[in-house]
Amino acid sequence: MSLDYVTADDESQAAIGTSPLDPSDPQHELAAARETLVRLLGIVKETVIGRDEVIELCIIALVSDGHVLLEDFPGSGKTTLAKTLGEAIVGEAVPLSSSDKSTAEQDLAAFRRIQFTPDLLPSDVTGVPIFDPSNNSFYFRRGPLFAHVVLADEINRTSPKVQSAMLEAMGEKQVSVDNTTYPLGELFFVIATQNPLDLVGTYPLPTPQLDRFLFKLTMEHIDRDAELAVLSSHLNRQQGNTGQEAEKTKTVTQQSLLRARRAIASNVVISDAIKVALVDISRELRRDSRVLQGNSTRSIVLMLPALKAAAALDGRSYVSAADIEKLLPHVFAHRLELAPGAGDVKTLLQEIMLPAMEQLARSTLR
Repeated sequence: MSLDYVTADDESQAAIGTSPLDPSDPQHELAAARETLVRLLGIVKETVIGRDEVIELCIIALVSDGHVLLEDFPGSGKTTLAKTLGEAIVGEAVPLSSSDKSTAEQDLAAFRRIQFTPDLLPSDVTGVPIFDPSNNSFYFRRGPLFAHVVLADEINRTSPKVQSAMLEAMGEKQVSVDNTTYPLGELFFVIATQNPLDLVGTYPLPTPQLDRFLFKLTMEHIDRDAELAVLSSHLNRQQGNTGQEAEKTKTVTQQSLLRARRAIASNVVISDAIKVALVDISRELRRDSRVLQGNSTRSIVLMLPALKAAAALDGRSYVSAADIEKLLPHVFAHRLELAPGAGDVKTLLQEIMLPAMEQLARSTLR
């Protein structure tokens, strides 16, 4: 489904990047924000081949303060994607807590991978108090959650206790240990994975935790040309012809990403017609007899900054219906519980979206 139309704000909104180079000008702020996102996108694409859409959606989630759940096959590049994204972000040392004196001067790790297993404990993820006999006191040793980008590998293989610890971290950007709360980094971003085929020894993610993920993305096998490019890249790395030292200098700063987030939130417009369309689609989903449980209000709220980020990345200072078409299936599909025999969730979403999108088109025509 593709509807070509303009929003009511089209004439009043200038294209990003056409404003004078005044740092205080909203269009200049958006141009700088887009430049940061495009740079990060280019860095990751150089390493992760054939996953352009997934990379773009991950960056949209990062800048809109969301998290991503990847349902993928083993060896599909999820670790490379998360590691490349994390290591492309650099920043200054950030004090995490006044009580965390032993680590306050240290940088947050760029990337951490957590391999989830049934015997994992919450303290293995969040951190644990350690007794220091030299001063007869405890200090907090941070766990792998204290990083810019965290890969939660096979998240559905761990126990509900650990999943609950992840729930607090993803929802509140903090962890609680021994009645003390430790804040995580402002850019804290989780890429979680689960295998779509192997169900033995897994704990299905509860609905509240699924609702914490902005996107659920299904990764298919890459196409023939991309797979050939991966083989060539691997051979070049073995022969030492990749220029890896030069690649390490290609980074974006944590501060520039935070500025981009603020600029997009402040200067990208969402019209009332867009909000009405989102609410109407949600209400139709909840009323449909094929849907046992509809999407939450939280999903619509989380979608708003994602729509703004998608618009900014596309070079616009307003949200359009194209952004809804692009993001809505990834935001709503994993939040729905369908009745037996309801068919494919993406087909259902396209069918239910159509009337609201047509109404949006009529309301914005002049």
